[in-house]
Amino acid sequence: MITRLHSAAVEGINGYEVQVEVDARPVEDVGRITVVGLPDAAVRESVQRVTAALTNSSFFRPGDVMVTVNLAPADTRKQGPGFDLPIALALEMAIQTNYRDVPDAFKRRVPTGLDAWCFVGELALDGVVRGVRGVLPLAVAARDAGRSCIMVSPENAAEAAVVDGLTVYAVENLREAWDVLVNPAKFEPYRLPADMPPLPAEVDFDEVKGQPYARRAMEIAAAGGHNLLMCGSPGSGKSMLACRMPTILPPLSQEEALEASKIHSVCGQLPRVGGLLSYRPFRSPHHTISDVGLMGGGTNITPGEISLAHHGVLFLDELPEFSRRTLETLRQPLESGRVTISRANGSMDFPCAFMFLAAMNPCPCGYLGDPRHRCRCSPADVARYRKKISGPLLDRFDLVIEVPPVDPASLLSKPDGESSAAIRARVMEARARQAARYAGTGVSCNARLSSKMLRKFCPLTPSQQQMLLDAVAQLGLSARAFDRILRVARTIADLAGCEQPTDAHLFEAIQFRQFETQLRG
Repeated sequence: MITRLHSAAVEGINGYEVQVEVDARPVEDVGRITVVGLPDAAVRESVQRVTAALTNSSFFRPGDVMVTVNLAPADTRKQGPGFDLPIALALEMAIQTNYRDVPDAFKRRVPTGLDAWCFVGELALDGVVRGVRGVLPLAVAARDAGRSCIMVSPENAAEAAVVDGLTVYAVENLREAWDVLVNPAKFEPYRLPADMPPLPAEVDFDEVKGQPYARRAMEIAAAGGHNLLMCGSPGSGKSMLACRMPTILPPLSQEEALEASKIHSVCGQLPRVGGLLSYRPFRSPHHTISDVGLMGGGTNITPGEISLAHHGVLFLDELPEFSRRTLETLRQPLESGRVTISRANGSMDFPCAFMFLAAMNPCPCGYLGDPRHRCRCSPADVARYRKKISGPLLDRFDLVIEVPPVDPASLLSKPDGESSAAIRARVMEARARQAARYAGTGVSCNARLSSKMLRKFCPLTPSQQQMLLDAVAQLGLSARAFDRILRVARTIADLAGCEQPTDAHLFEAIQFRQFETQLRG
């Protein structure tokens, strides 16, 4: 008789159900355990972990039993140690059911009603259940497959509990897992705390001294979800401004939190408290990052930094120091909000709708145009440095600004700027206007407007059209920049509470692209 339990596996960032089938029968010689169903090395090694865990947990483990473990569907590769728990439970059930010579001291009541359960967990050699990556998409897959209960490690309980329609049981070890199955009424299911306090903000915009122009650009970028490039000498506050961007962004919606949390869960970076991300991601990889690290990939295709920044912010400091090839890979994801990774063994599609913030120095030494420092770079050095940022990539920024050096006298002054809370309130009002305007269109902010939608929701008067055309011609901007200026003007109007952009809003949006001409040379 074959014992079947249900588990789940991850493909990309989505889960799918896996049936764990165990056939155990006595043999005359020494038995063995074989795992089939395209297991990877971690799954094949489960044989040793399961055997030791059963023995050290006082379960009966005869040596003259031939065991075959099948992970179905057999045509998809299974990865990770998450099948340890269902394999161990199914194996013991098969032995208790089919092996006639079980000593009385080891006989156990075999649980029933197993079709309602999904099991996920790694086993330590002493039978302790450990957490695994990707439990959130696994729990979603279990619910969609019709399972009503899921058994996981306490480390993963919060992740699983955010999925509606699932009863979560957090078990410490293998013996407790068996007892829960035999009599679940004796055990309390895991429940998330009723009130999860938000993470305290470690930084605030009121710490920024001066820089009113840059602060205004940051507010506009946050309100519309726009991409922003800052250029300035060292110490002008570019990184300081960028790190405070999450403090003025609106909170994640339930749908956004679930999407972002699935990616972080698969990568093993989801906080254990709360189950879902409670804040927008902020990713700031070093300039030595590889293409795979940024975009995703590897032998077992996993999301990269741009997907981990989904519904949040990707900040690249010292932009020209990144590999030219690495930067150019950003062009397509910035337009589509998705990235497709293709390898010999398959293809994966990951979401990556993020705000792109970047910072750079004006020259290799960093002091071009600084009144207090002499630049040591030749014109050729400056041109070579700026050339690392291609025109097509520069075209994908909505706002390109210069961040001037800070006056040393202002460093000892009291904060004269607004707090993050005050700026965030205006940003949320602007986002609310956008949500109401684009209801039912699938668009969440102005930065995601298509050209067709832009013409519908942001019509221009003949004089405004001529103003914009003249600016594009004078600044040498592209057709893509034309639309991006219009999107920024739409956001400025939303911040001002206006139904349509005025001439002043359009002019301000144009101003945020003037510095681009200097970078192009």
